[in-house]
Amino acid sequence: MRGAILAGGHATRYGGKPKGLERVGGERILDRLVEAMTRLTGIAPLLIANHRDAGTWRGGLTVVRDVRPDCGTLGGILTAVAAAEGPVVLAAWDMPFVTEGLLEALMEGSANYDVFLPASEGRRGMEPLCGVYQASCKEPIERALDAEDYRAIAFHEHVRVGILPIEAVRACGDPATLFFNINSAGDLAEAETRWQTLA
Repeated sequence: MRGAILAGGHATRYGGKPKGLERVGGERILDRLVEAMTRLTGIAPLLIANHRDAGTWRGGLTVVRDVRPDCGTLGGILTAVAAAEGPVVLAAWDMPFVTEGLLEALMEGSANYDVFLPASEGRRGMEPLCGVYQASCKEPIERALDAEDYRAIAFHEHVRVGILPIEAVRACGDPATLFFNINSAGDLAEAETRWQTLA
């Protein structure tokens, strides 16, 4: 299994700054995710990014630009699936609290599904930006994009979707913190506060 970090957005709500290069708890979010995925898979993750400077963010990473530009999050997922050429465990790079334990639980539970995602307490009931996707997702995602349906879950009715139960997610941490993402300076300050509480 290969890891992939989704960094393809333009961060318009964050003034265009690369969110994953921000530090939470003294460490860049990108570095934390790279190290966790590398330990779990034995190989450096792919960096799915369109920023012109992405190749300078961290050495040793293969940077992959979106295969279908301007298709949002689902386009990033498609790019990760296509580039990995096999199962891929992915996470968005603006989620500083995704833990190695959560990624490992997702990897271990993913064998019988095309998509395996953690349950969440958010509006969707699951978190599509932290999960395992099989190569079999490629064509269903492409069909959704052809239909101009850019929702991250647009293709789910055409694949086998498994959910890591909320109890198993809670064993890795508070879901509200695990899936906290940074979209503003206020969010970054909140992340630092949460980190200090966990430390």
